[in-house]
Amino acid sequence: MQIIKLDATESTNTYLKELSAKKEVQDFTIITTKNQTSGRGQLNSKWESESGKNLVVSMLKNKISIPVDRLYLMNVCVSLSILNSLNQFNIPDLKVKWPNDILSGNFKIGGILIENIISGSKIKRSIIGFGLNVNQSKFKNAPNASSLKTIMGHSFNLDSVFYAIITNLHQELNRPILTFENELYKRYHSQLYKIGVKSNFIINKDEIIAGVIEGVTTNGKLKLKLENGSLQEFGLKEIQIQY
Repeated sequence: MQIIKLDATESTNTYLKELSAKKEVQDFTIITTKNQTSGRGQLNSKWESESGKNLVVSMLKNKISIPVDRLYLMNVCVSLSILNSLNQFNIPDLKVKWPNDILSGNFKIGGILIENIISGSKIKRSIIGFGLNVNQSKFKNAPNASSLKTIMGHSFNLDSVFYAIITNLHQELNRPILTFENELYKRYHSQLYKIGVKSNFIINKDEIIAGVIEGVTTNGKLKLKLENGSLQEFGLKEIQIQY
């Protein structure tokens, strides 16, 4: 494992991609920065992070060999690793909001962005990026955002949280995760935000529908039982869960 700490960069995922394009980068190489100036979330949303207050991390995982049609398993593993780590700090009511948000209660405290390099029908390697709001208190453009400090009422040592997450990620991703797929999804569904609860969703940009989350498929689609009793699957660009 190699850890590269930067004072500032536009994006840790981009930095790691560019680095791995220039030379051979060892497994579990990690990039972290105090200040990410152009952080990205899912679907190119902007990640708001105050310099020196939060964790912004990207990790390279080589030799994955997961079939493309099961690529969401990486999200499952990373999400569970982060939740396990935050449990060590007694963060309450932790959930995963599909497809890639980490919540405490109804507040977003973290997000995941995984970029996969595919060869043939399998994932060759993944760049696993995540941001975690740790000691930031105010968020200008993210009304549902919060932080560990705001939730718990005290500041956290960034290094302690960082190494807890990295340790859990290393342990989880070093296992033959395909072998444990059913177990991982069972754990993931037990922590899935609003599973089994009637909720509102946005489709087609502005249409609101009601339904109940039944789970997530192995290729990452959200399974929803609609009011008429039909079961439908939605991709991440097709539906948005309302808080």
